Amino acid sequence: MSAQPGETPNGLRRELRLRDLVFFNVCAVAALRWLGTAAHTGPGALLLWAFAALFFFVPSALVVVKLARLFPEEGGMYIWTRQAFGDGHAFLCSWLYFISSVLYYPSLLLAGVSMAAYVFGAQGAGMADQRIYALPATLVVLWGLLLVNLIGLRVAKWVLIAGGSSTFVIAAILGALAVAAGVHTGSATHFVLLPHAGFDTLNLWSQFALAFTGLELAPIMSGELCNPRRDIPRAALISGALCALFYIGGTAAMLVLAAPNAISPMNGLAQAGAAAAARLGHSSISVLFSVLISLGVGGQLCTYMAGNTRLPYAIGLDHYLPDAFARLHPRWHTPWVSLLVQGLAATVFLVMAQVGDTMRAAYQILVDMVLITTLIPFLYIFGAGLRFAGRIASLSGLLVTLLALALSIVPPPEASSAAIFELKVIGGTVLFGVAGWLVFSRYRATAASARNSFSRQ
Repeated sequence: MSAQPGETPNGLRRELRLRDLVFFNVCAVAALRWLGTAAHTGPGALLLWAFAALFFFVPSALVVVKLARLFPEEGGMYIWTRQAFGDGHAFLCSWLYFISSVLYYPSLLLAGVSMAAYVFGAQGAGMADQRIYALPATLVVLWGLLLVNLIGLRVAKWVLIAGGSSTFVIAAILGALAVAAGVHTGSATHFVLLPHAGFDTLNLWSQFALAFTGLELAPIMSGELCNPRRDIPRAALISGALCALFYIGGTAAMLVLAAPNAISPMNGLAQAGAAAAARLGHSSISVLFSVLISLGVGGQLCTYMAGNTRLPYAIGLDHYLPDAFARLHPRWHTPWVSLLVQGLAATVFLVMAQVGDTMRAAYQILVDMVLITTLIPFLYIFGAGLRFAGRIASLSGLLVTLLALALSIVPPPEASSAAIFELKVIGGTVLFGVAGWLVFSRYRATAASARNSFSRQ
């Protein structure tokens, strides 16, 4: 295929510039749902955010930037792991990351629906727990954003810009409301920054590290960035500072507006808006928060769809998946087969998440599985960093990842049965890993044959 102006040799279109990449990173990293979890923990969460940024976020940014400069190809972590450890490990790394993202879509959508329902009169989880409402709403959003990504980054980037902008606006409004409420009625929380020492705090800190993942997404689309070598480092620096400020400042603002025990881990951001509306006497604040939260969740989901779609495409180019994954849409030049597959898989998980358990229980199971399947690829990313990037940054990120991985397999106190928790979380992760290895083994001969054929030409 001969490339047209603005296209790569494979036919992908270079659509994203520095501005777009900053919004892309903000959408990928700054997840609104984590603010509720952090504020529910109390003021000690502020120090936990700072330590997570110092020992995980900064090291991951340094490693990702260095690897993206060395290997500015479409595929990102797949290319890095292949260069460092070979094709098999590259496939497993990308396979698990793809699975983790597909698992993440339902948890993100359920959190967004729950927050929106709270604002529009649900008074907590009541309306959000009505599956007759939640399932159609999440499916409409899911497939609407899949259609946007099918058309391409030329259109999808505006969803990212809207989502990233809403994140900035939410942070600014939270700060302004916290200042106004603090002046008029005082802070709802007494700030003691030192967190309680204990296993629960350590486990929470590892989850905060997971909240800082996302910078690895943009390099997966290196072939569609106008200048990846220049823009990825600049965007990481700008968006990294903004995301750290968002988490720390947003958590502090929520604690001024409401006490930790009054903040729900799932609906906390919506509750903060409702609390501010009640204290300041402006009901429109709640409605504004709902609109902004919806845009923010949509932007984040669109970001992960865009990056995640390119992993099976890159693997398909190496013939470790059916050749259809390496084909682009004839009109929009997007990896449409990969997009369709993840849409169907996410739909299945959404239905499963809302059948047989309460929404909260299903949400927690999905979050636990996302944690493990996301952290294993980071072992590969930091492992590649040890070979090709800075050793100190790679070691710091690797140690935090190993700690988080170890803590993630420990059943939480609210688990009704430790055995069932282990079966669902660990067993499910192992099952996904074995399935990936079987797929790789199935297509290994095809990939070797394709390489031999190429070398003879």
